[in-house]
Amino acid sequence: MLLVERSSCDEVLRLKTPNERTTTDAGMENKANGSMDTKRLENGQSPCRRAVNYFKAAGFEEQANAFQDQEIDGKSLLLMTRNDVLTGLSIKLGPALKIYEYHVKALQTQHLKNNTS
Repeated sequence: MLLVERSSCDEVLRLKTPNERTTTDAGMENKANGSMDTKRLENGQSPCRRAVNYFKAAGFEEQANAFQDQEIDGKSLLLMTRNDVLTGLSIKLGPALKIYEYHVKALQTQHLKNNTS
């Protein structure tokens, strides 16, 4: 199950694994270009590390490190296309399809529903 938590400070989405406790998170500062400062830590983890941990918990241990290598955080996941996941992460096609269809696409859909209501 994909759970999304929105930080009240700056609308940064955080991926939550089903067994992760809800905590209050410090906001992350936006850079001038809108990207996140990946050097700042959130609960002791970089934003990219949270995405890695989420995909590892979802059963994609081998593929999760591709998100770290490409510096993909929650905000970046919202911007990813099917083609980005299938070709840009350099992971096998089968897992890439599952990651996109069951996780990235679901996250994007949930984000859209939360912002239109």
